[in-house]
Amino acid sequence: MNAMNERVVASAYKIVEFGNLPVLPCPCGTTQRAFADVAGYPGTIHLTRISEDAQLHYHKSLTETYYFLECGPDASMQLDDETVPVRAGMCVMIPPGVRHRAIGMMTVLNIVFPKFDPADEW
Repeated sequence: MNAMNERVVASAYKIVEFGNLPVLPCPCGTTQRAFADVAGYPGTIHLTRISEDAQLHYHKSLTETYYFLECGPDASMQLDDETVPVRAGMCVMIPPGVRHRAIGMMTVLNIVFPKFDPADEW
């Protein structure tokens, strides 16, 4: 492979350091969103810190996958009419239409498909 091809291949990937992303308010607490500006990537990756009970909501088109990095001792998720205890290392996939909210303090890696749209919070 020549040097030109190596550069083309190398430029195809993206690296994000969450510490360099802006911290934005969200209904759950704060979030940092990665890859929203990458046209070829079909979703977004969020590092979300839930500092208090989040607002119950749902999405009409977004699927969210929460991977719990850190959880307080009484952390849980409300998923429709059920409350499920969660802990670090667990993962929950939330399809469109499922009402949900985080309860308690936690840090979540949230993988969202398609790209996050703040207008899709109901």
